[in-house]
Amino acid sequence: MRCFTPSAAVGGLIRHAALAVWALAIIRPAFSQATSSHSAAPTVADARRFMDRAEKELEALSVKQSRAAWVAATFITDDTEEMSADAQARLSVAVQRYALQAKGFDKVEMPSDLRRKFKLLKLSLAAPPPSDSAEALELTRLGVGLASDYGKGTYCRHRSGDTAKAECLQINDLSRILATSRKPDELLDAWIGWHSISPPMRPRYARFIELSNKGARELGFADAGQLWRAGYDMTPEQFTAEVERLWKGVEPLYVALHAYVRTKLVAQYGPSVVPPGGLIPAHLLGNMWAQEWGNIYDIVAPAGSGGLGYDITALLASHHVDSPGMVRYGERFFMSLGFDSLPGTFWTRSMLVKPRDREVICHASAWDIDGKSDVRMKACLEPTASDFVTAHHELGHNFYQRAYSAQPFLFRDGANDGFHEAIGDAVALSITATYLKQVGLLDSLPSAAGDTAYLLRQALDKVAFLPFGLLIDQWRWKVFSGEIAPADYNRGWWALRERYQGLAPPTPRTEADFDPGAKFHVPANTPYTRYFLARLLQFQFYRAMCRAAGHTGPLYTCSFFGSKEAGAKLARMLEAGANRPWQETLYTMTGEHDIDPGAMLEYFAPLKVWLDRQNQGHPVGWGNVEAAGR
Repeated sequence: MRCFTPSAAVGGLIRHAALAVWALAIIRPAFSQATSSHSAAPTVADARRFMDRAEKELEALSVKQSRAAWVAATFITDDTEEMSADAQARLSVAVQRYALQAKGFDKVEMPSDLRRKFKLLKLSLAAPPPSDSAEALELTRLGVGLASDYGKGTYCRHRSGDTAKAECLQINDLSRILATSRKPDELLDAWIGWHSISPPMRPRYARFIELSNKGARELGFADAGQLWRAGYDMTPEQFTAEVERLWKGVEPLYVALHAYVRTKLVAQYGPSVVPPGGLIPAHLLGNMWAQEWGNIYDIVAPAGSGGLGYDITALLASHHVDSPGMVRYGERFFMSLGFDSLPGTFWTRSMLVKPRDREVICHASAWDIDGKSDVRMKACLEPTASDFVTAHHELGHNFYQRAYSAQPFLFRDGANDGFHEAIGDAVALSITATYLKQVGLLDSLPSAAGDTAYLLRQALDKVAFLPFGLLIDQWRWKVFSGEIAPADYNRGWWALRERYQGLAPPTPRTEADFDPGAKFHVPANTPYTRYFLARLLQFQFYRAMCRAAGHTGPLYTCSFFGSKEAGAKLARMLEAGANRPWQETLYTMTGEHDIDPGAMLEYFAPLKVWLDRQNQGHPVGWGNVEAAGR
């Protein structure tokens, strides 16, 4: 399934015995072929015939699974959950069957493009099912059920003085409180309320991990985490070291931002709420997971700066831009680079606003239903600055999907998963004041005096996200390997949040809680290091396109809107899909073979100087991170 939400986006248990027996009858014969062997040594011709057959079957199953998952994500019912679970089981089992059979060709000398297809086939599933048919079905049921629980998550509370009627809130409502309230008690209630949805997931998640590991071992990996790390055209060990290299490159910038924000929060809430030299309570940063901090800009804005000089949310309101209208702006950006407009079916089949009549998964995602032209966006957009960026981000996925649609089935993907996430964000970096004026949302450019405010506002999302983007999979890799046992899930989670983010839970947590499950990508089993890589790659892509557009001046002032030269460079990268190692694709775009944190550091260089000056006389760092921050 080529969409950027988990393959089993929603679903539930198969509740009827007859249906369960029928599903197992389908799955069991599929696996019986996995152990067959060739009577003679296989040839390149055998390998090509095998791959042609695999791609044809998997493409057909992928379309069916995508359609079922779309309905289940946008219309959550018991029936749609069961249909999605069945379609996902069929696809997962077929992928696992072909992946196991593909091991029979490991010793065949074959062309590099064919060898790459065999490699990608083995890495296709984030949760490879075991060959035991009952366990394969159980894994699928667990996966769709966990994601469904998240989608239906609701916190009900009684308002003060009214015990007769409960007020029930879902993630959008609670996130709005985290973003706008400045009352610690109200923030705490919303944070605790959402995190109350996940403890029931815990035993099923542990079983899900157990079954995923079993499937990964059958493919020759030590565990599912090692399988995930094998998907980056380097060994899992090399990738682990590469991620650490990238983090160390940007850690000083994050530590400086953390220290500045903490000082401002102390001033806002007092030292009894925010320890001046310690960990920041996670509920005070404007986001349910403290992954991006832009919603507290009003608290941390530079004194006397006059602000950004404009407010995108207010601009959208003044120009009567609704949710679909924001997506139109994003479409026009890509068209200005030379890309074709979106197909008409995008507008008739996408879900861009939250329906009033049913439960849906609101988490924004981009979908490629058929590998041809049926691309869609699923989101509960609101006309805000944040969702304006989200619209551009998700369209980055959709235009990427369209660009590589001519590739063979297994090459219809990003060069690596970080590429896919970075495209739309690289475009969104061009949402500068110049761009807003070009498209008629802003009447005149603000003074350069607001540049520090602009960079700080950007850093609150882009830089603040880095450790969070890193730690989710650091936790899961340890869970997959057994280093973090089920009895220590929550303890291990908060140890990593302290180490990387410098954050503490706002209230004592125990192993009766399951705080990782309150983040969509954990119950949905979506690998997350892609987002960390994307935060760095987007600046590298942005710098390359700014150079192609002939930009001069500070990097952060660039907008390549309307540059056909930048668009041509982008199109060449997108069209390649996954048909070669990502290092080669990166080189065609940037002239560099490695991910370079230097592009982000160049963008934020003036801000880093300013932050260091602001932090003089104030504590920097926390615990064992203190030395790194000074």
